[in-house]
Amino acid sequence: MFSLSKDTLPTQDTALPGRDETMPVTNRHFVNQHPIKAPFAEHLQQAIFGLGCFWGAEKAFWQAAGVYTTAVGYSAGITKNPSYQEVCSGQTGHNEVVLVVFDPEIISYQSLLQLFWESHNPTQGMRQGNDRGTQYRSGIYTFSEQQNEQAQQSKAHFQKLLTENGYGDITTEIISAGPFYYAEEYHQQYLAKNPAGYCGLGGVGVAY
Repeated sequence: MFSLSKDTLPTQDTALPGRDETMPVTNRHFVNQHPIKAPFAEHLQQAIFGLGCFWGAEKAFWQAAGVYTTAVGYSAGITKNPSYQEVCSGQTGHNEVVLVVFDPEIISYQSLLQLFWESHNPTQGMRQGNDRGTQYRSGIYTFSEQQNEQAQQSKAHFQKLLTENGYGDITTEIISAGPFYYAEEYHQQYLAKNPAGYCGLGGVGVAY
């Protein structure tokens, strides 16, 4: 999933227009058989994270106890219902992200944030390892003021730990969640369907 995409986000005027048609996906998680599309039970909450290639990122979250379901897609950009090729062009503004639906009685949002910070290097700007481009940026996309506050506090906490260990400034964007566009069927739970598939996900070895 190496990309030579531009490191600069497009504007409303330069972004691709997209389309009205949504991406067709099977509404069933390949691993746990739960639905991956709303509506979800009222007691469940949602979170969206971007931490590089979404194949490995999704696996990290679906393995966590208390996570009901996951899906990969595109968010935090401009283009409506983009394709993978369009996202990789750098002309949609979207990030490769994971939608995480979780039971807060079993796993807290704070625990998901810990998994997020420990699973990638959040100081690399528009890349993650060898994956380069705007779609590989680090991001937390929040659904409430409470999530935003917890995300900001966790960022400050982890920045202190990173600084103590010689790392630079965190480049993670923390913004309100916008539309989530499902990625193509073959991307969903990719590493369960392709156990030997590529995964460039890796933390920096600093515990949260």
